[in-house]
Amino acid sequence: MTATNEEPSLGHAAGASAHPSLPERARTALPGLTASVAVAVIATGIGRLWPILGSAVPAVVLGVVVATLVAPPSHRLRPGLSYAAGPVLQVAIVVLGLRLSLRQVAQVGGRSLPVMVGTLVVCLTVAHLAGRRLRVARDLRILVGSGTGICGASAIAAVAPVIGAVGADVAYAISTIFVFNIVAVIVFPILGHALGLSQQAFGLFAGTAVNDTSSVVAAATTYGASAADHAVVVKLVRTLMIIPIVIGLAALSGRRQRGAAGRPALRLTPRRVVRLVPWFLIGFLVAAAVNTTGAVPARADAPIGEASTFLITVALAAIGLTTDLGALRRTGFRPLVLGALLWATVTVASLGLQLVTTGW
Repeated sequence: MTATNEEPSLGHAAGASAHPSLPERARTALPGLTASVAVAVIATGIGRLWPILGSAVPAVVLGVVVATLVAPPSHRLRPGLSYAAGPVLQVAIVVLGLRLSLRQVAQVGGRSLPVMVGTLVVCLTVAHLAGRRLRVARDLRILVGSGTGICGASAIAAVAPVIGAVGADVAYAISTIFVFNIVAVIVFPILGHALGLSQQAFGLFAGTAVNDTSSVVAAATTYGASAADHAVVVKLVRTLMIIPIVIGLAALSGRRQRGAAGRPALRLTPRRVVRLVPWFLIGFLVAAAVNTTGAVPARADAPIGEASTFLITVALAAIGLTTDLGALRRTGFRPLVLGALLWATVTVASLGLQLVTTGW
């Protein structure tokens, strides 16, 4: 589970601003960022010694090992780790856009749509039916299903206030999703090579079968640069599925009372709908538009790719460093079974639909 984006309390001295200044925020983030970069440098070295591993998987594994065996991250490190796991990863995705054209984005998004929509429908259907059979609470199965079918923690965060989910269910869902993110990062590249998937085929597979953006990028980067470019486009288009799903859930929940106080369900205004679109998706499209104009020279492609990969490695190191294995154990048996079933279902559905629609 990644760290939150909460700022540490700095107190309120007389006449002081309620919000820390930019230099203060930078000083607060520096320790955690330094730790993430240090792990990323080691992971990058491992990736160069053993190219088949890449740097993404070692970054996550090293981070988890340090957090588990050495010490969990201190309060002093958490702001920087949160920054590395969030904005740094998002900037890396925007940088990736400099390697693609808008035409490529449109082509990849259009070709992936049948697989994307198909896996989402299958996932949500199985989440409803299997979740009821497993006696997983309604809100929790919606959260796990949305997180698996769309985009992990981002989808869970968007759906939770719409259905009135309690904090414990959100934590359960995110912890459950995280387990299978890590499994996918390690297993999917092996599975892809075993099936003989091309770079584009694996990019479509990773983009539709892995939920969190960080894990999609990690698995695809391990497979190859072209796979990573393809997977990022697919994943960003898939992220937009948050909007119709949240609107649909808001409509279904409109007749139910939200919370013990009987407050009405959260209403989605046009402004709230627009805010569901991640800023880095817009940034990615702007970067692709810049590249489409020819403003980015061809010789810059390799350095841009290396810079993006390192930023991704820094983000994944932070995710590893903030992993709480104890919280994963506390998620309980049934949500983990549902998560495993959905993970396997989406994996098979993605490969099957791709085979039918594209022939790999």
